[in-house]
Amino acid sequence: MTLAYIIHLANYSDGVLYVLAVLFLIATAVMLDRVWYLRRAILRGNAIVTRMARMGQLSVNDVAEMRDFAGRQPEAILLDTALHHIADADPTAMGNRMDEAIMLVAPRLDQRLWILDTIVTLAPLLGLFGTIIGMFHAFSVLATPGHAPAEVTGGVADALVATAFGILIAMLGLSAFNMLQNQVRLILHQLETIKTMVLNRTDGALLVPMVRAGGSMRAAAE
Repeated sequence: MTLAYIIHLANYSDGVLYVLAVLFLIATAVMLDRVWYLRRAILRGNAIVTRMARMGQLSVNDVAEMRDFAGRQPEAILLDTALHHIADADPTAMGNRMDEAIMLVAPRLDQRLWILDTIVTLAPLLGLFGTIIGMFHAFSVLATPGHAPAEVTGGVADALVATAFGILIAMLGLSAFNMLQNQVRLILHQLETIKTMVLNRTDGALLVPMVRAGGSMRAAAE
């Protein structure tokens, strides 16, 4: 497929293929940005959860160290909130503050995913619109005296490219959107887990860790 033929297909759809190409680039940019951000957050969250699970109690220095380790990830905001309220006498109030922090962080996790969702819905419709325009061009050949049947069938084939491209964008975008939504759900679960672990390990009671240094799960009675 040459560049000249691609330009011919785009012109055959009156520029709809150009719009689809722009949507594809935007969707790709959103996917790469969100995958990079969410994947880093998941890995950092897993490390923090694993480290906390090995501790029976958490001191102020422990929480501060984990907050610094979280860097600019969502877990840092939650741990910073815990650090500022760790001295509160009422653990319920501290838990409410941490819930508020999770609510403030949540919109950052699915940021720009609405763009991907919109493209998934719009691309097939736009591709179908381009195909309809191409059909107009294909069947307009019938009005020309001495037309060849191959011109009509060739025009129909060229017109269907827009629909195929739109469906391809939708399939790729939908797969990425579902994957990213699952990662958002996993990060929110990690934040809830970190909140619970901080509350349990700063209430003054001794907690026997369930995860040993080797990383295997054992009962506390062992």
